[in-house]
Amino acid sequence: MSAAQTSSTADTRRPGGRLEAGTLALRRGIRGLAPVLGPLGTTAKYVSLLAAVVVALLPLVTVLMAAFKTPAEFASTSPLDPPSNWLNVDNFVTAFVRGGMLQGFVNTTIILLLAVTGTVVIGTMTAYALDRFEFRGRRLVLGGFLLATLVPAVTTQVATFQVINWLGLFNTRWSAVVLFMGTDIVAIYIFLQFMRSISRSLDEAAMLDGANRFTIYARIIFPLLKPAIATVVIIKGLAIYNEFYIPFLYMPSQDLGVISTSLFRFKGPFGAQWEVISAGAMIVIIPTLVAFLFLQRYIYNGMTSGATK
Repeated sequence: MSAAQTSSTADTRRPGGRLEAGTLALRRGIRGLAPVLGPLGTTAKYVSLLAAVVVALLPLVTVLMAAFKTPAEFASTSPLDPPSNWLNVDNFVTAFVRGGMLQGFVNTTIILLLAVTGTVVIGTMTAYALDRFEFRGRRLVLGGFLLATLVPAVTTQVATFQVINWLGLFNTRWSAVVLFMGTDIVAIYIFLQFMRSISRSLDEAAMLDGANRFTIYARIIFPLLKPAIATVVIIKGLAIYNEFYIPFLYMPSQDLGVISTSLFRFKGPFGAQWEVISAGAMIVIIPTLVAFLFLQRYIYNGMTSGATK
């Protein structure tokens, strides 16, 4: 027996040597299975992704096909059967005209534009003050924002309703606008995260040129926050567009119905006409898809990279 074999045998007799030998054998076994495990892992990954896509799209496809069916066709065919005529838009016309969705779109657009604009302005100013200014109680303010996110909104609805009613905003669009602008702490944290990536040397250079704080915010900070603004616009816009509770509670008048409450009211006149309800659902879904596809490329765009060069 050679000296190397003798040394190896002696090492495997020790507890530590046995462990190392077992580890080496396990590694050799894994390397031997790599040609098999690689394709299996790739196949499992794509199968799981395909299953997730099917789960996400199947309800939408079912609603889309139902929206183009006639009442008789909807009652006699399976939900997964395609419609006989993809150009049948009668359900969409009925949902849009008789369902009052035009007024819902108008109210939703007004509230969304005002609320998102206010959220962006207030959020960026708040983030600018918290990140760039040093003052007493700064950490306390940040802690207060964090605490506000931990309090369930439903627990404060009685007090919130009393405040809105006292301000005379109940049953007006301004009730939803004020509530949407004043309850988005997440937007402030998004702006803070992006603000910290902007070099303070830009502020100092602008101050040397005679710019004041507001000029720095308006001409330097705000344009560089476009990726964060796009993120907040998408998140906040979709949240407002899909919000049901606040418009339903604070704007009960039918003339003030938004798109979500207009669709909810379909349960009355179109309670048994699922093809019309499906068409109304598709009318609600299409704008969100278009908005997301248009704005998603602005997220995480790295517009601050190279700003200090």
